[in-house]
Amino acid sequence: MFLKEFYNIHEGSVCIDAEQASMFAKEVAHDFNPLHDVDAKRFCVPGDLLFSIALEKYGLSQNMHFIFTGMVGYDILLNFPDTDAEQIVVNDNHGKTYLQVERSADISRNTALIESFIRDYVAFSGQNFPYVLVPLLAEENVMFNLNRPLVIYESMTLSFDHFDFQQASVEMLKPKMEVNGKRATAFLHFEIKADGIVVGTGFKKLAISVPSDYEAGPMQKFVDEYLDRKNEYLGNLKVI
Repeated sequence: MFLKEFYNIHEGSVCIDAEQASMFAKEVAHDFNPLHDVDAKRFCVPGDLLFSIALEKYGLSQNMHFIFTGMVGYDILLNFPDTDAEQIVVNDNHGKTYLQVERSADISRNTALIESFIRDYVAFSGQNFPYVLVPLLAEENVMFNLNRPLVIYESMTLSFDHFDFQQASVEMLKPKMEVNGKRATAFLHFEIKADGIVVGTGFKKLAISVPSDYEAGPMQKFVDEYLDRKNEYLGNLKVI
């Protein structure tokens, strides 16, 4: 599968270097969160890359729930156990847990289907900022710290009706945000389609620190700089 260039195997463990993680974020997900920059002080591997590797290894189950419990730095050795269990825990060599997977019902190991779903879901996920989150923040009159935004990918849930198709696409449903003091939770709902027919649903859950009221001017400046950075990188990539 296409993911092989985004991780290495070292003594039986998955190891993701900073360049691989950053390339996946920018070139597959089009996610330009500064935390995924190679030289970021708080660098972390995209949660969507961990999710993708899990699907590559364990297949796509009709019901799946992913819980992200820790930020993965570069060159951490991750143990994706060989198991058919319904509960899977991904740890490092020191026993720290980074990902929990719960799954049930039928399993598809159709590589074409899994790859198409990974690509479309990750592209959908990478567009959450600014196109989904910013309107939600404005609606709730809250915003994150523009100097140090804290948006944590908490979990993701999938449910498929069946696997009688070869390709799947993801379409956004109405998102919602719940605010409790200086913390907010965003629920990004989506449906999964094959040949225009709904075959499943899911949602992504984000935890966001929102210490202040929304300010349109500073947020727009932040978004413009983000998009300029993204467009410059992708523009240079196309030239190459």
